[in-house]
Amino acid sequence: MDLCDIKEIKTLLARHGFRFSKSMGQNFLIAEWVPREIADAAGLDKSCAVLEIGPGIGPLTQQLSRRAGRVAAVELDASLLPILEETLSDCHNVEVIPGDVMKLDLAAIMSERFAGFTLKACANLPYNITTPVLTKLLETDCFQSVTVMIQREVAQRVCAKPGEPDCGALSLFCQYHARCELLFEVPPDCFLPAPKVTSAVVQLTLYTTPPVDGSKDAIFAVVKAAFAQRRKTLLNALSAAYGSRFSKEQLRQFILDCGLPETVRGERLGLIQYAELARRLYAK
Repeated sequence: MDLCDIKEIKTLLARHGFRFSKSMGQNFLIAEWVPREIADAAGLDKSCAVLEIGPGIGPLTQQLSRRAGRVAAVELDASLLPILEETLSDCHNVEVIPGDVMKLDLAAIMSERFAGFTLKACANLPYNITTPVLTKLLETDCFQSVTVMIQREVAQRVCAKPGEPDCGALSLFCQYHARCELLFEVPPDCFLPAPKVTSAVVQLTLYTTPPVDGSKDAIFAVVKAAFAQRRKTLLNALSAAYGSRFSKEQLRQFILDCGLPETVRGERLGLIQYAELARRLYAK
Protein backbone atom coordinates (compact mmCIF):
# COMPACT_ATOMS: atom_id res chain seq x y z
CA MET A 1 0.00 0.00 0.00
CA ASP A 2 1.27 3.45 -0.94
CA LEU A 3 0.61 5.49 2.18
CA CYS A 4 1.19 8.76 0.34
CA ASP A 5 -1.24 8.06 -2.50
CA ILE A 6 -4.28 10.22 -1.86
CA LYS A 7 -6.72 7.71 -3.40
CA GLU A 8 -5.37 4.83 -1.34
CA ILE A 9 -5.36 7.01 1.78
CA LYS A 10 -9.00 7.99 1.33
CA THR A 11 -10.00 4.37 0.68
CA LEU A 12 -8.11 3.23 3.77
CA LEU A 13 -9.62 5.90 6.00
CA ALA A 14 -13.13 5.30 4.70
CA ARG A 15 -12.82 1.56 5.32
CA HIS A 16 -11.96 2.26 8.96
CA GLY A 17 -14.50 5.05 9.37
CA PHE A 18 -11.74 7.50 10.31
CA ARG A 19 -12.41 11.22 10.72
CA PHE A 20 -9.71 13.85 11.01
CA SER A 21 -9.40 15.59 14.37
CA LYS A 22 -8.63 19.30 14.31
CA SER A 23 -7.86 19.26 18.03
CA MET A 24 -5.09 16.71 17.43
CA GLY A 25 -3.69 18.68 14.49
CA GLN A 26 -3.88 15.75 12.09
CA ASN A 27 -2.44 16.35 8.62
CA PHE A 28 -1.34 13.24 6.72
CA LEU A 29 1.46 13.30 4.17
CA ILE A 30 0.56 12.77 0.50
CA ALA A 31 4.01 13.50 -0.98
CA GLU A 32 6.21 10.40 -0.92
CA TRP A 33 9.46 12.37 -1.00
CA VAL A 34 8.80 13.99 2.37
CA PRO A 35 8.91 10.95 4.71
CA ARG A 36 11.78 9.55 2.65
CA GLU A 37 13.80 12.75 3.00
CA ILE A 38 13.04 13.03 6.71
CA ALA A 39 14.14 9.45 7.35
CA ASP A 40 17.29 9.95 5.26
CA ALA A 41 18.12 13.13 7.19
CA ALA A 42 17.83 11.28 10.50
CA GLY A 43 20.99 9.34 9.61
CA LEU A 44 19.76 5.92 10.64
CA ASP A 45 21.22 2.45 10.45
CA LYS A 46 20.47 -0.88 12.11
CA SER A 47 22.33 0.18 15.26
CA CYS A 48 19.69 2.88 15.87
CA ALA A 49 16.38 2.76 17.69
CA VAL A 50 13.94 5.54 16.85
CA LEU A 51 11.10 7.13 18.77
CA GLU A 52 8.37 8.46 16.50
CA ILE A 53 5.55 10.65 17.81
CA GLY A 54 2.20 10.73 16.05
CA PRO A 55 2.71 8.20 13.22
CA GLY A 56 -0.73 8.90 11.72
CA ILE A 57 -1.27 6.14 9.17
CA GLY A 58 2.44 5.31 9.07
CA PRO A 59 4.25 6.72 5.98
CA LEU A 60 7.21 7.99 7.99
CA THR A 61 7.08 4.90 10.21
CA GLN A 62 7.57 2.68 7.16
CA GLN A 63 10.62 4.68 6.08
CA LEU A 64 12.09 4.58 9.59
CA SER A 65 11.49 0.83 9.77
CA ARG A 66 13.50 0.24 6.59
CA ARG A 67 16.53 2.10 7.97
CA ALA A 68 16.59 1.63 11.76
CA GLY A 69 17.01 -1.44 13.90
CA ARG A 70 13.92 -0.73 15.99
CA VAL A 71 11.10 1.82 15.99
CA ALA A 72 8.68 2.83 18.76
CA ALA A 73 5.74 4.89 17.50
CA VAL A 74 3.59 6.68 20.09
CA GLU A 75 0.02 7.36 18.94
CA LEU A 76 -2.59 9.22 20.97
CA ASP A 77 -5.60 8.68 18.65
CA ALA A 78 -7.06 5.25 19.40
CA SER A 79 -8.98 5.30 16.12
CA LEU A 80 -5.66 5.11 14.26
CA LEU A 81 -4.47 1.96 16.03
CA PRO A 82 -6.35 -0.54 13.82
CA ILE A 83 -5.22 1.40 10.75
CA LEU A 84 -1.59 1.19 11.88
CA GLU A 85 -2.01 -2.52 12.56
CA GLU A 86 -2.89 -2.89 8.88
CA THR A 87 -0.40 -0.47 7.32
CA LEU A 88 2.56 -1.62 9.43
CA SER A 89 1.83 -5.36 9.26
CA ASP A 90 5.08 -5.97 7.37
CA CYS A 91 7.18 -3.73 9.65
CA HIS A 92 8.24 -6.32 12.19
CA ASN A 93 10.71 -4.02 13.95
CA VAL A 94 8.00 -1.46 14.82
CA GLU A 95 6.10 -1.28 18.10
CA VAL A 96 3.10 1.05 18.28
CA ILE A 97 2.63 2.45 21.78
CA PRO A 98 -0.83 3.88 22.52
CA GLY A 99 -0.78 6.97 24.70
CA ASP A 100 0.02 10.62 25.20
CA VAL A 101 3.72 11.32 24.71
CA MET A 102 3.55 14.10 27.29
CA LYS A 103 2.49 11.58 29.97
CA LEU A 104 4.97 8.83 29.11
CA ASP A 105 8.37 8.24 30.68
CA LEU A 106 10.36 8.34 27.45
CA ALA A 107 13.71 7.59 29.09
CA ALA A 108 12.26 4.44 30.67
CA ILE A 109 10.63 3.33 27.40
CA MET A 110 13.86 3.73 25.46
CA SER A 111 16.11 2.14 28.07
CA GLU A 112 13.79 -0.82 28.70
CA ARG A 113 13.11 -1.61 25.05
CA PHE A 114 16.24 -0.47 23.27
CA ALA A 115 19.27 -1.03 25.50
CA GLY A 116 22.44 -1.01 23.42
CA PHE A 117 20.96 0.98 20.53
CA THR A 118 21.85 4.52 19.52
CA LEU A 119 18.67 6.44 20.36
CA LYS A 120 17.10 9.00 18.04
CA ALA A 121 13.73 10.73 17.71
CA CYS A 122 12.00 11.49 14.44
CA ALA A 123 8.48 12.79 13.84
CA ASN A 124 5.98 14.87 11.94
CA LEU A 125 4.79 16.82 14.97
CA PRO A 126 1.29 18.29 15.26
CA TYR A 127 1.62 22.08 15.35
CA ASN A 128 -0.33 22.43 18.60
CA ILE A 129 2.16 20.41 20.67
CA THR A 130 5.45 21.38 19.02
CA THR A 131 7.03 23.36 21.86
CA PRO A 132 6.13 21.04 24.78
CA VAL A 133 7.18 17.95 22.82
CA LEU A 134 10.48 19.49 21.72
CA THR A 135 11.11 20.53 25.31
CA LYS A 136 10.42 17.02 26.57
CA LEU A 137 12.58 15.35 23.91
CA LEU A 138 15.53 17.59 24.74
CA GLU A 139 15.15 17.27 28.50
CA THR A 140 14.74 13.48 28.36
CA ASP A 141 18.49 13.46 27.77
CA CYS A 142 18.75 10.10 26.03
CA PHE A 143 18.55 10.96 22.32
CA GLN A 144 21.53 11.54 20.08
CA SER A 145 19.43 13.59 17.68
CA VAL A 146 15.89 14.83 17.13
CA THR A 147 14.68 15.27 13.54
CA VAL A 148 11.19 16.72 13.28
CA MET A 149 8.84 18.44 10.87
CA ILE A 150 7.18 21.47 12.45
CA GLN A 151 5.63 24.78 11.41
CA ARG A 152 8.16 26.85 9.46
CA GLU A 153 7.86 29.86 11.76
CA VAL A 154 8.66 27.70 14.78
CA ALA A 155 11.57 26.08 12.92
CA GLN A 156 12.97 29.54 12.21
CA ARG A 157 12.70 30.43 15.90
CA VAL A 158 14.42 27.21 16.94
CA CYS A 159 17.39 27.98 14.68
CA ALA A 160 17.52 31.79 15.05
CA LYS A 161 20.80 33.37 16.18
CA PRO A 162 21.11 36.21 18.72
CA GLY A 163 20.18 39.52 17.13
CA GLU A 164 17.89 37.96 14.53
CA PRO A 165 14.20 38.93 14.73
CA ASP A 166 13.08 35.34 15.40
CA CYS A 167 15.50 34.77 18.30
CA GLY A 168 13.72 34.19 21.58
CA ALA A 169 13.54 31.98 24.64
CA LEU A 170 12.78 28.88 22.53
CA SER A 171 15.87 29.52 20.39
CA LEU A 172 18.12 29.74 23.43
CA PHE A 173 16.57 26.71 25.09
CA CYS A 174 17.01 24.50 22.02
CA GLN A 175 20.53 25.79 21.36
CA TYR A 176 21.53 25.14 24.97
CA HIS A 177 20.75 21.48 24.39
CA ALA A 178 21.64 20.95 20.74
CA ARG A 179 23.13 22.16 17.49
CA CYS A 180 20.08 23.23 15.50
CA GLU A 181 19.77 23.17 11.72
CA LEU A 182 16.84 23.91 9.41
CA LEU A 183 17.06 21.26 6.68
CA PHE A 184 14.24 21.91 4.20
CA GLU A 185 10.72 23.26 3.83
CA VAL A 186 7.54 21.35 3.01
CA PRO A 187 4.64 23.18 1.30
CA PRO A 188 0.99 22.79 2.39
CA ASP A 189 0.01 20.78 -0.70
CA CYS A 190 2.06 17.87 0.62
CA PHE A 191 -0.63 17.17 3.26
CA LEU A 192 -4.21 15.96 3.55
CA PRO A 193 -5.92 18.11 4.64
CA ALA A 194 -3.63 20.94 3.55
CA PRO A 195 -2.62 23.18 6.47
CA LYS A 196 -2.66 26.95 6.10
CA VAL A 197 1.07 27.23 6.79
CA THR A 198 4.34 25.92 5.39
CA SER A 199 6.21 23.27 7.36
CA ALA A 200 9.94 22.76 7.79
CA VAL A 201 12.20 19.95 8.94
CA VAL A 202 14.76 20.72 11.62
CA GLN A 203 17.46 18.56 13.11
CA LEU A 204 18.70 19.01 16.66
CA THR A 205 21.96 17.19 17.35
CA LEU A 206 22.27 17.02 21.11
CA TYR A 207 25.39 18.10 22.96
CA THR A 208 27.03 15.69 25.38
CA THR A 209 27.84 18.68 27.61
CA PRO A 210 26.14 22.11 27.62
CA PRO A 211 27.83 24.82 25.50
CA VAL A 212 28.05 27.16 28.52
CA ASP A 213 28.91 26.72 32.19
CA GLY A 214 26.61 27.55 35.06
CA SER A 215 23.25 26.59 36.51
CA LYS A 216 20.73 25.81 33.79
CA ASP A 217 17.88 26.89 36.06
CA ALA A 218 19.54 30.23 36.76
CA ILE A 219 20.38 30.86 33.10
CA PHE A 220 16.82 30.25 31.95
CA ALA A 221 15.33 32.22 34.81
CA VAL A 222 17.23 35.20 33.39
CA VAL A 223 16.18 34.31 29.84
CA LYS A 224 12.54 34.12 30.96
CA ALA A 225 12.82 37.50 32.63
CA ALA A 226 14.41 39.08 29.56
CA PHE A 227 11.74 37.85 27.17
CA ALA A 228 8.77 38.35 29.50
CA GLN A 229 8.85 42.00 28.43
CA ARG A 230 10.53 41.68 25.06
CA ARG A 231 9.86 45.24 23.91
CA LYS A 232 11.66 46.68 26.93
CA THR A 233 15.40 47.05 27.32
CA LEU A 234 17.14 44.25 29.17
CA LEU A 235 17.73 46.63 32.07
CA ASN A 236 14.03 47.38 32.47
CA ALA A 237 13.08 43.72 32.02
CA LEU A 238 15.55 42.66 34.71
CA SER A 239 14.35 45.48 36.96
CA ALA A 240 10.81 44.10 36.73
CA ALA A 241 11.98 40.58 37.64
CA TYR A 242 14.80 41.28 40.09
CA GLY A 243 13.96 44.76 41.41
CA SER A 244 13.22 43.42 44.88
CA ARG A 245 16.76 42.05 45.17
CA PHE A 246 18.88 44.56 43.28
CA SER A 247 18.75 48.27 42.63
CA LYS A 248 18.50 49.48 39.06
CA GLU A 249 22.06 50.78 39.33
CA GLN A 250 23.30 47.34 40.37
CA LEU A 251 21.50 45.72 37.46
CA ARG A 252 22.91 48.34 35.09
CA GLN A 253 26.40 47.52 36.35
CA PHE A 254 25.85 43.79 35.85
CA ILE A 255 24.94 44.46 32.23
CA LEU A 256 27.96 46.72 31.71
CA ASP A 257 30.25 44.17 33.39
CA CYS A 258 29.16 41.65 30.75
CA GLY A 259 30.44 44.01 28.06
CA LEU A 260 26.94 45.02 26.97
CA PRO A 261 25.44 48.47 26.46
CA GLU A 262 22.83 49.40 29.05
CA THR A 263 20.27 49.95 26.27
CA VAL A 264 20.60 46.41 24.91
CA ARG A 265 17.48 44.26 24.46
CA GLY A 266 17.27 40.61 25.45
CA GLU A 267 17.14 39.24 21.90
CA ARG A 268 20.68 40.54 21.27
CA LEU A 269 22.24 38.23 23.85
CA GLY A 270 23.53 34.72 23.31
CA LEU A 271 23.90 31.92 25.81
CA ILE A 272 27.34 33.10 26.92
CA GLN A 273 25.99 36.52 27.92
CA TYR A 274 22.99 35.00 29.70
CA ALA A 275 25.27 32.62 31.61
CA GLU A 276 27.43 35.58 32.67
CA LEU A 277 24.39 37.55 33.84
CA ALA A 278 23.07 34.52 35.71
CA ARG A 279 26.35 34.14 37.59
CA ARG A 280 26.04 37.72 38.81
CA LEU A 281 22.34 37.61 39.61
CA TYR A 282 22.57 34.28 41.44
CA ALA A 283 25.98 34.65 43.07
CA LYS A 284 26.04 33.28 46.60
